[in-house]
Amino acid sequence: MNNHDIPSNEQGVSESIGFMLIFSIVIAGIAIVTLYGYPLLLQQQVGADEKIMEKNMIVLQNDIKSLAYKTVPFKETSLKIGGGSLTVYNSSYSPSTFSIDITDSAGTTHYLSTPFQSGDLRYESISAQTDISLQNGAVVMRPSIQPGSVMLAEPRWFYDGPTNTMVINLINITSTDLMAKEGIGTVRMRLVGEPYYNETNFVVGDSRLPIYLKYTTDSAQNYSVAWDSYFTEKLDMTPTASGIYRLPINSASQYPGRLVIKRFEVEIQNI
Repeated sequence: MNNHDIPSNEQGVSESIGFMLIFSIVIAGIAIVTLYGYPLLLQQQVGADEKIMEKNMIVLQNDIKSLAYKTVPFKETSLKIGGGSLTVYNSSYSPSTFSIDITDSAGTTHYLSTPFQSGDLRYESISAQTDISLQNGAVVMRPSIQPGSVMLAEPRWFYDGPTNTMVINLINITSTDLMAKEGIGTVRMRLVGEPYYNETNFVVGDSRLPIYLKYTTDSAQNYSVAWDSYFTEKLDMTPTASGIYRLPINSASQYPGRLVIKRFEVEIQNI
């Protein structure tokens, strides 16, 4: 039998079946890509936004270091804010994200004029549900839906065991208004006023030793895990109670103890 022997209505059915098979394969391919490929692309984009903001926050941390330690008058950095928003929380914002108090063994002497509140510059990711905060000179990150936090970049604190000396640098972030930004922004900041400076020297057997640092955090923005690891592992502080740490300065050392506290105020003028 040749093509001339096939009835015309059977030729139409054959072409329709072929078209439907090809169309079904195309639709199935699109469905598979949509079902599996698109969420993967979105996840990769969210991860990329988060990594970009981690780097951006470290760049801003370096800007603050330049203001505080290199006497640069102002810094300005342009950056892309994807997947969330960048917000300035003034140090007077309540409850404060981060505050510390430093006292002697009697709990009465303040080596700061008042308990210190840092304020923070915070990236809040809606898609990744992650917060990245630049607070007190450190960059810390926490998931917004579960406990825990990690320090991405450390502040400039240090303890020198051989000379029994501890230096604490405090960074206070302020602003004239509550500011938030999405998309492309320019963070402009400057150093305000004269830095606060306190140097206290101790002698062997000094009754003011030991020295305690009290760390208080906002339960809604809890970065205590990151700071606890930094205090205990990097600075050799000893936890004595929840949020209270004994500084490693001691009277048993052959060198007199020395505690240096510096506080800088950085104003965010624009984002």
